[in-house]
Amino acid sequence: MPETPKPQSSFGGRWALGILAIALLFVLMPFLFWNATWFGRPMNDEQVSKALADHSHPRDIQHALAQLETRIETRDPSARKWYPQIIQLAGDPVDEIRVTDAWVMGQDNSSEDFHRTLLQLLGDQNPMVRRNAALSLVRFKDDSGHAQIVAMLRPFELNSPFEGKLDTRLKAGDVVNPGTMVAHIESSAGKREMRSNVPGTLDRWLAANGSSVTASQPVLSLLPSEGMVWEALRALYLTGNSEDLPDVARYARGVDGMSPQIAQQALATLAAIRGRNQSN
Repeated sequence: MPETPKPQSSFGGRWALGILAIALLFVLMPFLFWNATWFGRPMNDEQVSKALADHSHPRDIQHALAQLETRIETRDPSARKWYPQIIQLAGDPVDEIRVTDAWVMGQDNSSEDFHRTLLQLLGDQNPMVRRNAALSLVRFKDDSGHAQIVAMLRPFELNSPFEGKLDTRLKAGDVVNPGTMVAHIESSAGKREMRSNVPGTLDRWLAANGSSVTASQPVLSLLPSEGMVWEALRALYLTGNSEDLPDVARYARGVDGMSPQIAQQALATLAAIRGRNQSN
């Protein structure tokens, strides 16, 4: 009588488990990345203090600052114990930290220490720090950053950080964010990256691809991003003057690629400026 064949192990179950595990990874990895980078994740006092003191992890500092912004907005008195550290971070070498810091200090317009620090940040080397400082100063009823706010409505010229041969990476119409690489600069020192430090849309190159450029030479023009225009129009609603009318009116007529809310805000800003002029 022939032997009864032994049942073979099934690979179907193993394959099913493997596929399920891979599927879970596809779901889990984006969540873990989002959880690690989302500044809305709550932090307790110990975590805030630890993050602010750990300069090896700039994003953790930004996360802590975002959490303190929420506490300040909700008038949580516990936030005040970190005010000295917030002020100290205005001198941090990491641009992104100073950008966030300048915005956070605008949430408490009763702090004269914040006010003085924001005035100093108007001279920061990074344009986004200067812009956030100017917007925050409006909350203090201080128009010292007026020129920065109006500039947010105009094209921004990006300068080459190095001398060398320009190797462009983008074309007109491409959307640019802070940190976006726009070109390489080739020289005897090698090929170095040129990155944008403001958001916007590439309008045109001011230097031809392959041409020689010098350090600090303007090489491209960026049209303002919708977010920057929105914040500038809101600020000028409160502080704008008659000289700002042409810049604001440009957006009241509508701009391709921008939402109708921009034109509506521009119209409201025009009305507010004209109203102040009539009452003066």
